[in-house]
Amino acid sequence: MLYHLSQALVDQFPVLNVLRYITFRTGGAIMTALFLVFMFGPSLISLLKVKQGKGQPIREDGPETHFAKAGTPTMGGLMILGSIVVTTLLWADLTNPYVWAVLFVLLGFGAIGFYDDYLKVTTGSTKGFSGKLRLLLEAVVATGAVLIMISAGDPNLSTALAFPFFKNLLWQMGWWFVPFAALVIIGAGNAVNLTDGLDGLAIVPVMIAAASFGLIVYLVGHAVFANYLQLHYVRGVGELAVLTGAMLGAGLGFLWYNAPPAQIFMGDTGSLSLGGALGALAVAAKHELVLAIIGGLFVLETVSVIVQVVSFKLTGKRVFRMAPLHHHFEKKGWKEETIVIRFWIISVVLALIGLATLKLR
Repeated sequence: MLYHLSQALVDQFPVLNVLRYITFRTGGAIMTALFLVFMFGPSLISLLKVKQGKGQPIREDGPETHFAKAGTPTMGGLMILGSIVVTTLLWADLTNPYVWAVLFVLLGFGAIGFYDDYLKVTTGSTKGFSGKLRLLLEAVVATGAVLIMISAGDPNLSTALAFPFFKNLLWQMGWWFVPFAALVIIGAGNAVNLTDGLDGLAIVPVMIAAASFGLIVYLVGHAVFANYLQLHYVRGVGELAVLTGAMLGAGLGFLWYNAPPAQIFMGDTGSLSLGGALGALAVAAKHELVLAIIGGLFVLETVSVIVQVVSFKLTGKRVFRMAPLHHHFEKKGWKEETIVIRFWIISVVLALIGLATLKLR
């Protein structure tokens, strides 16, 4: 909105020319999203406490320390999503199809997560709705977003898979790219959802990944920088840096209320949507494989669940004391704060490795 307003009034007010720059609007998006969460967060928390009563249901077979969190409201993802959407509409170029594709995933996955949270709260159960139906709905949303991005991109690149460390290696997947990219988005959404189990555990790695992909989309969408770094240039994708700025600002604001002891949980409303958005950013920037590095913590958490399930079904034995991985360390006696901070450190290291792929080619 501000970008388009500046284009109309720049002749009368030359100072508005600064809104042409993605970097300036990204900075504005960070501060705006942070302000919105601080402004409306307390009211939303109070409202959710009244509406939800007992708050998010606690798993009976979970770590004993979690029972002290009973009564904490969930659906805190609403404050994150609301802030991101309003901020993006305010600062981004709304004619850019990549912006709408990622927003579509963010809101679509957010709606799915919201309904899942709603069922858990109203029934007092940790089970949401059917897993198969949930995956089907996610597939519909993800496929729609992928088709938007393919139609907006270069035909020679939009359905190709790029490989990190190799400057010219592309695998032309054709229409097979659609289910692959949709799987990346779905996988990212559910991986972040699995990671969201301790106060502050998921939101900081999400912010780290969002900041990393903010840099990636900016470089990939800038012809000069992309050529210098020997990246595959994707016209228009740089505008997504504004959206990543909104994710970073909203995440910082949410962390204020989610830091131990949490006043609110993001729930599936937040974790599923933020993870899906990260997946969509990776697809848009042609860095799907790099997402597995930057978001390596989410991958580890997901793999721990898969290994646990497969091992138990085949042998009747569990590899971990409890899955996902963070619960395993809780069962071993690690303090929650220790697990969270160490996982944050792992996220930073993995993000640096992922960003190194931009130059190591």
